[in-house]
Amino acid sequence: MISVEQALENVLNLVTPLDTETIPLSHAGGRILAQTVAATRDQPPFASSAMDGYAVQSDDLTTGATLNVVGTSAAGARYDGVVTAGNAVRIFTGAPVPTGADRILIQEDCTRIDDTITIGDTPDTSKYIRSAGGDFKIGDMMAAPKHLGPTEVSLLAAINIPHVTVYRKPVIALVATGDELVTVGETPDMDQIISSNNYGLKVMIEAAGGIARMLPIARDTRVELECVLDMCAGADMIVTLGGASVGDYDLVHSVAGEMGMETAFYKVAMRPGKPLMAGRLRGVAMIGLPGNPVSALVCGTVFLIPAINAMLGLPKTALPTQSATLAQDLPANRARAHYMRAVTSIEDGTLKVRTFDRQDSSLLSVLSQSNALLVRQPNDPALTTGASVQIIPL
Repeated sequence: MISVEQALENVLNLVTPLDTETIPLSHAGGRILAQTVAATRDQPPFASSAMDGYAVQSDDLTTGATLNVVGTSAAGARYDGVVTAGNAVRIFTGAPVPTGADRILIQEDCTRIDDTITIGDTPDTSKYIRSAGGDFKIGDMMAAPKHLGPTEVSLLAAINIPHVTVYRKPVIALVATGDELVTVGETPDMDQIISSNNYGLKVMIEAAGGIARMLPIARDTRVELECVLDMCAGADMIVTLGGASVGDYDLVHSVAGEMGMETAFYKVAMRPGKPLMAGRLRGVAMIGLPGNPVSALVCGTVFLIPAINAMLGLPKTALPTQSATLAQDLPANRARAHYMRAVTSIEDGTLKVRTFDRQDSSLLSVLSQSNALLVRQPNDPALTTGASVQIIPL
């Protein structure tokens, strides 16, 4: 039995960044940029107005002075003339600043009658001009790898990049195992339950940027399990659910071994999630998650999401944790790392966390109420209210 840190290192050593593909920018949301992009234009490409008002010369701005309005500069329709002393050009936000003007007189600081403006008593002293290239300049980089969210895609559009090179989404085969399982929508027998882990893991995989391929439930026979594992051909990773423990019907480890799996580890010093295994089957990374619903989803968070990140070209590292203040006393932890279901709240500006009393690995309803996992290290001493702890947001 190895530590969580050792297990994660082993899992990450099983995967490498996938190949890349070039896609339209309109389809790039949520993808991982694989090739650094350089700006080919300045933004804005000209000095522009930051406010609605009048483009003027600073020397003309004296209280009560009058200026002649000689034209208009609007977004997409610049004023081609030159602003000279005693003159002004009506200008709107984002419009090019005409030659000769060095500031914008905001419209609130003057009055206009026909084509004449009169400057008020206390005109604003700000220039309200956005310099050319003030946002970005030619050659500015968006470095890869980078997650492409709304702001990143907007920036790439502003740079005028119609296509981007991204990492291919990993295809992950999901294999639920067990005679006790039936598919959602079927009627279970007296001794059966609904298969739920594969549905939860599918959502987790897709939220992390992968493609989940849900395969038929593998019954607890060597022939059927081998058959379903054969159906995983073409996937970038295989994830099994259940059957990795030491019971008479827990066949995944032995059957995968007979099929040639090279085992990286088997069992991890954590709870929930001790019966976890990983290795490589026919050249493909394979993770065997526990069958208990909470164990599967917690292990998915701790191990599977970082593995997907690595396949998408992101750094090989654990999910980030953040500090929170404990809102209760907790007893000393035992020899295994404990990922406790918890809920956070903001109280008096402080992020506080409280664990649920019931931490049994079968209680999916408790996990559904949680928005964080409180991480207890092995043999962590008893903690009192107000202690600083580490959490993984969910």
